[in-house]
Amino acid sequence: MGDVYRALADATRRLILDELSERDGQSLFELCSRLAMRHGVASSRQAISQHLAVLEDAGLVSSERSGRTKIHHLHTGPLREIVTRWAIDRRSEP
Repeated sequence: MGDVYRALADATRRLILDELSERDGQSLFELCSRLAMRHGVASSRQAISQHLAVLEDAGLVSSERSGRTKIHHLHTGPLREIVTRWAIDRRSEP
């Protein structure tokens, strides 16, 4: 499993996760279209594909083939591990 923190450090990768959270099971074409229309991200398909590879390496995204199309899915397990690592104690907040 790759570095979750490195994967989350990039704003475009966080937007990809937001889009998959809102609508899981998207192709590269769908993700590129939604990023361009909703967020003004003008990255190429190749750049978005590289971002997806980093997210897959971190265990945040998986993909499956459906014919000639690759469908991407969100996995929140690595994010849960971050939250449980540093449990939030409300009493310690100012």
